[in-house]
Amino acid sequence: MKNIAKEKMLNGELSLGVGIRQSRTVDIGKIMAASDYDWLFIDMEHNSMDIDMASQISVAAQDAGITPLVRVPDFAHHHATRVLDSGAMGIVFPHVDDAETAKKLVSYCLYPPKGHRSMTGSLPQLNFQQLPIPEVAQIVNESMLVVIMLESPTAIDNVDEIAAIEGVDVILIGTNDLCMEMGIPGDYSNPMIKEAYKKVISACDKYNKIPGMGGVYNEELMSEYIKMGMRFILSGSDLSFMMASAKQRSNNLRSFLPK
Repeated sequence: MKNIAKEKMLNGELSLGVGIRQSRTVDIGKIMAASDYDWLFIDMEHNSMDIDMASQISVAAQDAGITPLVRVPDFAHHHATRVLDSGAMGIVFPHVDDAETAKKLVSYCLYPPKGHRSMTGSLPQLNFQQLPIPEVAQIVNESMLVVIMLESPTAIDNVDEIAAIEGVDVILIGTNDLCMEMGIPGDYSNPMIKEAYKKVISACDKYNKIPGMGGVYNEELMSEYIKMGMRFILSGSDLSFMMASAKQRSNNLRSFLPK
């Protein structure tokens, strides 16, 4: 069970992901791996994708050499465990405000003694091999990627306690919602946002977690935040990439018509 996204971060490298909102075919993993991304951010919070499609994309992504992560829509136990049993290699939990919630969410994803996830039969992440149960639990626990999203001032205030929770791998700032909650919608370079980034990076350094960012797509600002210490980077989405390229092509073609 090879989690490329986790391995890159543990090696101190950037781990780049792409949001999956529009894609509904399993070849998206190969496409994004060929485009030099490390993980898929399969989004079940902000689109209509169901568990079946998320699971199919996840299984195909494993064979394509790109890590499938699923952002679940809420804290429901079954949303996390069903996609994990069906192929995901990590879960992104949105809107986490405190350590108690983070600890409970970690327990959904990890087998005992580290958590309380229920053991199932053969797993696609292990190529459906029949292995001793203790070995399965150890391999899965070590390879799991648990991503906790902070999207409010309360969450930022509690980042030290959240980062201290064993089993949390990544603290991901959801910058869009954080800006909204701070009353500065869309102001991604605001000093309050930069201070929140510094606070998260500091807590991650203290507790050996990985700091991540989402919602910031201006390259100059992304460069600044990466130089500050961000390593788990939601780089954009299939929708934004498609629209940017399509718009560039239409603009270029219209410019060829003689005036």
